[in-house]
Amino acid sequence: MRKKSAIALGSNLGDSLNILETTITLLSQHPCLELINCSPWYRTTPIGPPQPDYLNGCAILETSLNPEDLLQTLLAIEQKFGRIRREKWGPRTLDLDLLLYDDLILDTPNLTIPHPLMLDRAFVLVPLADIAVTWVHPITKKTIQEHLNGLNCEGVQPLIS
Repeated sequence: MRKKSAIALGSNLGDSLNILETTITLLSQHPCLELINCSPWYRTTPIGPPQPDYLNGCAILETSLNPEDLLQTLLAIEQKFGRIRREKWGPRTLDLDLLLYDDLILDTPNLTIPHPLMLDRAFVLVPLADIAVTWVHPITKKTIQEHLNGLNCEGVQPLIS
């Protein structure tokens, strides 16, 4: 049975826009994934050590993969773009986060769903609200829009291309 999932995409090293667009293409071509929707891209202020601004967005997928296999697929795509994990919240060529998987609540050593920091991050909720405004967070029982309403979104600007 296919499940709906939400992922966040981000990049601030290399040709970020091309990396993100290519990632969307790779996701849409994967045999176990169907791309349902993709948000516009946003230029966002980084969290963590000094580094370039990010480009961020979100995508909605339908998948026949279980959450762990979906995570491994996302990690493999990160690797294709040379993702190296040097420091927490450091710069990266590609960051893919599994945010939501239907209404599943999961907490394992390798994967927590819903993503534990998503509700604090305007760079996640702004693009997610573009494509999943009524998705109900399985723990808080509030919609993405309700969570976005209380968040400071100053550092999140639409990318004008």
